[in-house]
Amino acid sequence: QDFNDLRALCLSQGLLFEDATFPAHISSIGPTLLPEEKLWQIQWKRPTEFQRNPYLIMDGISRFDIMQGEIGDCWMLAALGSLTLRKHFLENVIPKDQGFQDDYAGIFHFRFWQYGEWVDVVIDDRLPLLNGRYLSVQPRTSSEFWPSLLEKAYAKLHGSYQNLNGGYLSDALVDFTGGVQVQFSLKDPPPDLEEILKAADKSRCLMGCSTSGQSNRNIELRNGIVQGHAYTITGAVKIPYKNGWKHIIRIWNPWGHGEWKGPWSDHSPQWDRVEPKYREALLRNKDDGEFWMSCKNFREQFSWLYICNSTP
Repeated sequence: QDFNDLRALCLSQGLLFEDATFPAHISSIGPTLLPEEKLWQIQWKRPTEFQRNPYLIMDGISRFDIMQGEIGDCWMLAALGSLTLRKHFLENVIPKDQGFQDDYAGIFHFRFWQYGEWVDVVIDDRLPLLNGRYLSVQPRTSSEFWPSLLEKAYAKLHGSYQNLNGGYLSDALVDFTGGVQVQFSLKDPPPDLEEILKAADKSRCLMGCSTSGQSNRNIELRNGIVQGHAYTITGAVKIPYKNGWKHIIRIWNPWGHGEWKGPWSDHSPQWDRVEPKYREALLRNKDDGEFWMSCKNFREQFSWLYICNSTP
C-alpha cells in the first residue's frame, strides 16, 4: 500500500480511508485476546469522533505520553519508551508527513525494520474501544494519538492485536531501529555491568530490562516491581554519595505508574545525602512509572538486560 497515493485518492474523493487489509473487525483483534462477549462489544472510532481537536504529536514525543492499555504488550511499549529518548531512530519510525491538521484523510503510516529492510505500514485511524475505554495504549494527554496509532500499525505488521499480547523486548528494539541487540542474563551478570550500563547510556543505545515470571499474571511485589514484565532503562549515572561514588539506574514502567519502593526510589532517604545540584537534576518525584535504583538491587530484581544500537 502506498501512503501518498492512497491519501491523495481519499482527499480527491472527500472520503476517510478504510483499510480493507486490517479492517475494523474482530479479526484484527484476534479470537482469544478477550472473552467472546467482550469482543462483540468493541467499537471502532476515529480520534476525530471522540476528540474535538486531536493531534498526532503534541509538544514533542516522550515516554510519559504512553500508558499501557488492556493488551499485554509491555515488551513493545518498553522498547517504544526507549525509542522516545533517541530522536534519530524515532524520526525513522514516525514519518513527519502526516497528522490531523493538514491533508487529514483518516490514513497514517509507520516504518518498522523487518528481515533486513524498512517496511512502510499503512493504517486507518479507527481505534478499538471497549465500554468507552481504550483497548490499546492510553494517551496520557487525551488528544495525542501517536502511541495508539503506532501500536495499531505494529499490530497490523504482526497480524492482530492478540499477537502483541506477549513478546520479546529485544525483538521490538530491533524492529524500531534495524540495529544490533545484545542480552545479558542478570543471574550471571558480567563483572563490569555498571560500566556497560554507563557506556551504553553515553553511546545513546536503546536499553530495556525484564523480570522473571509469567507475563500473563502481572503480580506486583510489595517492593513495587512487577513479575513477568518489561521495563525501559532511561538512564545510568555515577554520583557522589557519602564519601565515595554510587552507580544508580533509572527505570520506567510502561504502565505509566507502579514504581520500585526500595533504596533510591522517589521518597527514599538516600536522596537526602546527595548534593542538591544532583538531586535537582535527577529526581522527578512523580507517580509516572519512573524510578531510580542501585545496580545491586537492579541485579537482584531483574532477570535480563537488553541493549540495542545501530552498530555493534
